[in-house]
Amino acid sequence: CPDHTQLYGLRESRGLEEILRDSFSMRIALIADAYPPLRSSGAVQLRDLSQEFARQGHEITVIVPSAQMGSPWTLEVLDGVQVLGVKAMQTRDTGYVRRTLAELALSYFVRKGLQASPLRNTKWDAVVWYSPTIFFGSVVGWLKKKSACPSYLIIRDIFPEWAVDLGLMSRGPVYRFFKFFERLQYSVADTVAVQSPSGLPYFAEWSKQPGRSLEVLQNWLAPAHNVGCVINVADTPLAGRRIFVYAGNMGAAQGMDMVLGLAERLKARTDVGFLLVGRGSDVQRLRGLADEKQLGNVCFHDEIDPTEVPGLLAQCHVGLVMLDPRHKTHNVPGKFLTYMQAGLPVLARINSGNDLCDLIAQEGVGRAYVGDSVEAFAELGLALCESSDRDLMAEKARALAQSLYSSQAAVEQIVRNLTARVV
Repeated sequence: CPDHTQLYGLRESRGLEEILRDSFSMRIALIADAYPPLRSSGAVQLRDLSQEFARQGHEITVIVPSAQMGSPWTLEVLDGVQVLGVKAMQTRDTGYVRRTLAELALSYFVRKGLQASPLRNTKWDAVVWYSPTIFFGSVVGWLKKKSACPSYLIIRDIFPEWAVDLGLMSRGPVYRFFKFFERLQYSVADTVAVQSPSGLPYFAEWSKQPGRSLEVLQNWLAPAHNVGCVINVADTPLAGRRIFVYAGNMGAAQGMDMVLGLAERLKARTDVGFLLVGRGSDVQRLRGLADEKQLGNVCFHDEIDPTEVPGLLAQCHVGLVMLDPRHKTHNVPGKFLTYMQAGLPVLARINSGNDLCDLIAQEGVGRAYVGDSVEAFAELGLALCESSDRDLMAEKARALAQSLYSSQAAVEQIVRNLTARVV
């Protein structure tokens, strides 16, 4: 903090709070269930966010549970970020029941690992956490009380509502179980940050409580360089084609059958191909379906290291964004940011009312479709692939990524909110 004797003489010109906010270095605990070496888009975003906190002079500690540990905790510094790993149960690539039980225990394992670590007596200036998952509410409440500090929830996924929208869950006992923990995490948040204006109405009642604030925090992504990629399109059956690429999770929330429908409609086009890269609960089923339909224009590849994604996208021509249209909550997927940064126009199939639809149209960075017609989706895709404006779209995409989706802007917004509560 600055010398307070110097501050008093500056009150009239700038105001005490403004000066404090400009020079206030915070000790922040960032809790999340994803961080490198995990390869998910969430892990990459959290790495970029934490590194930007450190770059701006804050003391950031990422607390992340992991099943890939032989000890109760590990503490290391990675690129200026202190990372506390705590041993937990496996939450990925496992059945729904086992995953739910493992996520339910996350708060317990984080608290247990933290108390056993050298950071057990650390007092935090703020606690920030990332959802999904919805099961960090208990440990956040404990840390917030222990340090008498504000809390900031970055919510990217409104669960269990989206699962009900997709017909994966009814509003019965299981829904009420998840709803309890969803409400618990909201109850310990001083600020909830949604990723799009369409998410604000969901929290209208929550935000009426005194001391609570609600805001839009755009997704973010730090600049990335092309360091090559293990996937060389020239060595695949798609060599020489214009490539539609999907890089990310392939599960129930994405509605990936539409991509295979698109590929089937364009099967006769020997100049167009589809490259699907990632993991997820639907991958094996989608592979089988592609084989059954004899889709020689589709190639699958396992998840790659995030550092290789720019090298992958440099070989492609159109980025695919897929959200099941039954969604009623809205988000801007991390892969959209990745495509923008790489200068790829996007072909998006999204849910009605999603802010992404207007954003894509207004910024001129691709085409968005709402509906179930494979024919209509294929027409948009083919028109985009053959468009003479693709170079202009690429320029607009890169400009959008730089202006709206930077990790610097995200950190500055979070810090402004937290310091306003501290000073």
